[in-house]
Amino acid sequence: MEKEMAFSSQSQWEQPCHILHKKSNHFLCKLLLSALLMGLSFKLFFSSPSPSFSSPFLTIPQHQPNAEADDQPLIDLDSDAGDIAEKCDIFSGKWIPNPSGPAYTSTSCPFIEEPQNCLKNGRPDTEYLYWKWKPHGCTLPPFDANKFLRAMRNKTWALIGDSILRNHAQSLVCLLSKVERAVQVHHDDNYKSRKWHFRTHNFTLSVIWSPFLVKADVFEDDNGVSKSETELYLDVLNNKWTSVYHTFDYVVISAGQWFLKTTIYWENNQVVGCHYCPAKNLTELGYDYAYGKVLQMVFSFVANSSHKPLVFYRTWAPDHFENGEWWSGGTCKKTGPYRNGEYDGKELDHVMYKVELDEFERARNGSEDSRHLKLLDTFPLSLLRPDGHSGPYRQFHPFENKNAKVQNDCLHWCLPGPIDYWNDLLMQLVTNH
Repeated sequence: MEKEMAFSSQSQWEQPCHILHKKSNHFLCKLLLSALLMGLSFKLFFSSPSPSFSSPFLTIPQHQPNAEADDQPLIDLDSDAGDIAEKCDIFSGKWIPNPSGPAYTSTSCPFIEEPQNCLKNGRPDTEYLYWKWKPHGCTLPPFDANKFLRAMRNKTWALIGDSILRNHAQSLVCLLSKVERAVQVHHDDNYKSRKWHFRTHNFTLSVIWSPFLVKADVFEDDNGVSKSETELYLDVLNNKWTSVYHTFDYVVISAGQWFLKTTIYWENNQVVGCHYCPAKNLTELGYDYAYGKVLQMVFSFVANSSHKPLVFYRTWAPDHFENGEWWSGGTCKKTGPYRNGEYDGKELDHVMYKVELDEFERARNGSEDSRHLKLLDTFPLSLLRPDGHSGPYRQFHPFENKNAKVQNDCLHWCLPGPIDYWNDLLMQLVTNH
């Protein structure tokens, strides 16, 4: 249509040529104008989609977020067995539209815990499901469950840490269950520690609940209400995970959030200080001090153990509470990701993240054989996703009762959701080890 319109108005374009009296100039003018019109018509024809032309690769569904186009060249460094983790910083990038959506759904995976099953709980918007992580300068291949399970035949994994790590494990189980349905073979009394088995591949995946990674006496209920301060032993690792460490081929370790709680610190069987205990006559040491001490212990254990699994330390998971916190009415109402530079996080995020990076670097430099210790740096991509949390939809249809007090969760992640890309990163690190 636009091609026909361009040529039908050609006589109007020729009018300036009639003011030229010399035939040669008149002929040259018409020749140049014809060339110009042909070029313009060619551009119009190929730059505007024709009503009779459609492509599933160009069609963006109505729920697709409106975001800036990716301005980085898509260089697939992972064609076959390329080492993308070595050639590209897969942790540095941005979120771009993903029309294909998530790899699984809230109904196709039976392993999603209720507080993270946002769609089942009534979350009305779905835009947060249609983004993917794009590293600068390369592509990040999607998680390949077939390839992962083949590589992990007769292997054992453990994810050791807190509820965010359990959130991460649910994502991994959901992704793998697209190929083979996992069978839960163990759980503790409150379902904080679990074990799944993939029988066809003889692959076992465990979650070990150890939010401090060291010995701790905790006096709170499942809603986080404490009767007394937590007692934390900074020089004694939790034997819940150290006693079975030798049975694992791959380990993911992460902690951090629980260190923000009011805590009394012990070292050498005596109290040495605390975090936020103004009513007690104790030295305020701070959560960053305790976190650094614990990570030193963890990395020392990994370095000195005669058993050498491949160990990943996953970095700090930022929350996105606004206008308050867990206990003071904080919310997270955004429905799309931040762009780079739009949000830098809270001071607390950077304090804890720096502790992790400093201790990890010290551990890598202090060990002659540090190849089996890897950093799974999920902080940068997680920081940009305020839209991916459960928010009020940690509960089933929270607004049905208008008088109910709605609790928001701006720390844990909806499944499916942005946390699934943690496993895309993890697979690249495993594949390219």
